[in-house]
Amino acid sequence: KAAADCFVLSYHNTYGLNTVITRSSNNYGPGQHKEKLIPLFIHAFKDGKRAPLYGSGTTVRDWIYVDDNVEGINRVFHKGTSGEVYNLGGGNEMRNIDVAKKLLALVGNRRARIAHVKDRLGHDLRYALNSLKARKLGWRPKVTFDKGLLKTVARYHKR
Repeated sequence: KAAADCFVLSYHNTYGLNTVITRSSNNYGPGQHKEKLIPLFIHAFKDGKRAPLYGSGTTVRDWIYVDDNVEGINRVFHKGTSGEVYNLGGGNEMRNIDVAKKLLALVGNRRARIAHVKDRLGHDLRYALNSLKARKLGWRPKVTFDKGLLKTVARYHKR
């Protein structure tokens, strides 16, 4: 991702190409690939299985609902300054263990469990973004984490 950003910025600086770059925090919502944390846990819990959580689950991620991310990208595309980078964070920093517990409660299958597995080497302790620059364009995330999680769980339960 960083290499792609540098490539785009080099075309902006060298050839004057009209570019903007967005960097988003962790997306979630309906339709996300089932290998990602939230859909992985929803599917496991729905089936009464154990969902694998790295280490103690204390790594922190900032979550942004997919519709808010799309709106942010659209706003930056239309209102952003060429050659600039805009962060799109949801303002929902949460430990992975807390996300797992919320999902466990929402899915409601009493057989489902969290399975702590060996942490990945070099696993980042926290991902977070400062979205002030994008907010100055009039963008703000609208969907709270809990509301987005409810919508996501409901969509996967229909399948």
